[in-house]
Amino acid sequence: MPEDKTGVTGLVLSERQYALAGREWVRHARKEQYPLGGAPANWLVIGGRGAGKTRLGAEWVHGFVHGLMPFTRRRHGLIALVGETLGDVREVMIEGPSGLFAISRGERPRLEVLRRRLLWDNGAVAQMFSSDAPEGLRGPQFDAAWCDELGKWRNADETFDMLQFGLRLGTRPSQIVTTTPRATPLMKRLVRDPAFTVSRMRTHDNAGNLAASFIAAVEKRYAATRLGRQELDGELIEDREGALWVREQLEMVVPVDGGSLRRIVVAVDPPATSGRNSNACGIVAAGLGVDERAYVLADATVQGAQPQEWARAAIALYHRLGADAIVAETNQGGDMVAAVLRTVDPRVPVKSVRATRGKWLRAEPVAALYMQGMVRHGAHFPKLCDEMCDFGPDGLSGTASPDRVDALVWAISELMLGPQSEPQIRHL
Repeated sequence: MPEDKTGVTGLVLSERQYALAGREWVRHARKEQYPLGGAPANWLVIGGRGAGKTRLGAEWVHGFVHGLMPFTRRRHGLIALVGETLGDVREVMIEGPSGLFAISRGERPRLEVLRRRLLWDNGAVAQMFSSDAPEGLRGPQFDAAWCDELGKWRNADETFDMLQFGLRLGTRPSQIVTTTPRATPLMKRLVRDPAFTVSRMRTHDNAGNLAASFIAAVEKRYAATRLGRQELDGELIEDREGALWVREQLEMVVPVDGGSLRRIVVAVDPPATSGRNSNACGIVAAGLGVDERAYVLADATVQGAQPQEWARAAIALYHRLGADAIVAETNQGGDMVAAVLRTVDPRVPVKSVRATRGKWLRAEPVAALYMQGMVRHGAHFPKLCDEMCDFGPDGLSGTASPDRVDALVWAISELMLGPQSEPQIRHL
């Protein structure tokens, strides 16, 4: 008689049951992959490359076919598998290393290639569809669907809409969408759809199942870039229509040697109020090269800081870069800005500047310099770039203040749009 063992739930299991339990995904899944409260009826899973999206989709289907918690409480018999192409459905979703064949435990479904379907012994059927042929989804009906890599579907809207008309069986038709993000109209629509629950996963979250050399190589090359944020961090990155900057202008990083810079300034855009809920204090450093181009060197912006805190941050950056001066906007604080900086380091030269035009008008000449190739970034500054690419005629698309953009504009204006003579600097 085999010896009983205690399983993860405290139940007494036979040797065979214990071995089977050891193969169940609950012992290996990450918390964002395993919906302990039950799977949402509409689940959008956005993740980086190798983050475990395909494995989650396959386990979701496995759970729905067999009626396994926490994915579902009952078996589902008619399932749609939708990918960019039929080849992707077969090679990734079914036969891939994280696909339905690979994760099958005990019974493995049978693939009928000509009829483009999978069959399970319990009678469940999964039909294969591609975004190349949206009309193929006209007619069939389902109680569940797995959509993979929706971000690169052709005919995405038509295919997805046809699927929605077919998801009409049972008491709670369900679908999961697993994809690397791309700012397509459909993706943006689903992210904002209150009917969808959105989960996000990063490549690094799944590092234990990926080659260490792969993680090191892609993070070294792509970390903080738009491509890396999309393909590794699973971020949906959008450029606002009508914004002054586009990301293509900002992605090419040109490391610069401080010794080749003729001038370096630190620009400060102080908030009108202080405290945790105040606007950020924009702090951006830039230098003027011997090639007459400006180089953005640092973004040290601080959020919710007291005046002494942002002053210390600005002056620390001034000393670290060996800057010539701090350029500080005084519209909000007047002499208070200079006074705060004086309390931290009275030797630092400060040039006070006052805005006489709106933010958009001040930023336009700086954006023109970017278009002419006269401004380069010396490193990747994701938060600064996000703000720049969301800055339209009415400011940012949300309610936030464009503090990083303001500081950037003051820094570049000081270096390239002011008088060519030495700036008039106020010594504290």
